[in-house]
Amino acid sequence: MANGVLVYVEIRGGELTNSSWESVAAGQALAAGLGTTARAVLIGDGAGSNAAKVAAKDLAEVITIEDAKLATYTPDGFAAAMVAAIRDCDPAWVVFSHSYQVRDFAPRVAARLDRALVGDVIKLKVEGGNVTLVRQIFQGKINADVTCRTDAPGMISLQSGAYRTDAARDGSAPTRALSVDLGSVRIRWTVEERFKDVKGAVDLSAATRIVSVGRGIKSDENLGLVNELAAALEAEVAASRPICDSGWLPMDRQIGSSGQTVTPQLYVAVGISGAIQHVVGMKNSGTIVAINKDKEAPIFDLADFGVVGDLFEVVPALIKKLKE
Repeated sequence: MANGVLVYVEIRGGELTNSSWESVAAGQALAAGLGTTARAVLIGDGAGSNAAKVAAKDLAEVITIEDAKLATYTPDGFAAAMVAAIRDCDPAWVVFSHSYQVRDFAPRVAARLDRALVGDVIKLKVEGGNVTLVRQIFQGKINADVTCRTDAPGMISLQSGAYRTDAARDGSAPTRALSVDLGSVRIRWTVEERFKDVKGAVDLSAATRIVSVGRGIKSDENLGLVNELAAALEAEVAASRPICDSGWLPMDRQIGSSGQTVTPQLYVAVGISGAIQHVVGMKNSGTIVAINKDKEAPIFDLADFGVVGDLFEVVPALIKKLKE
């Protein structure tokens, strides 16, 4: 009988991805709600070398799968390995992060097992042993409750930022290398150099502090003020979509539904009104500080601390205090 939760832990460039820790936290929470345990599986190059890091979390087991056909990511190889891991563990639920890699191979896994895959989930709710998945529709304007009606395992992928990385509980788990016969698996893909959509693109999801700017800045000539605040806070600079669309900041600095999703410890929103398209990308930040002259701005509904005032007066005063 299917039981437990299996978490896919993604490795990129030989290192664990930030979103994988979010998946571990979600898997632990789901398992606790169901009164069962969570296990993790690492696939491909770096699985063995990273196993100890994952085993330092509160998990029942950490499984590694390595093979010559998994040395480089391909959807054929990884789908076959993941199917083998699921059949070995027989979980009730499988948790993925909603990364580009997962979006590439997880649907193949679901199809081969004839099971449902619910993507881009933002929350898991467990009531009376029943699991409800919450995902956003209409660009985040509406939250929809979804349930899986297929046999186990139910498979889900989590939107980046849905769970906090520091919510993953520490513990001690045994590790096990799972031997998988991939001899008959045909790899139909030739992997080339990893695509980068922006030269020197910054990964804002890894930032602990972010200062984000919106249309309230009025002109790109005023961005120096935001840069100075970010420097004082040792933070990364980000922006809402209109700033990037205007070319004032590169697209890799955009936060929101069509940009990056972030969960920094500190998020300072400067001159940002708080449209839902932006909020979905930063709402799970640790501490949110909003600076806006419009006291009715939606961003204040989300903020832990709000300053109603002209940013051109508030920000210089804040910079002065930080330097002191």
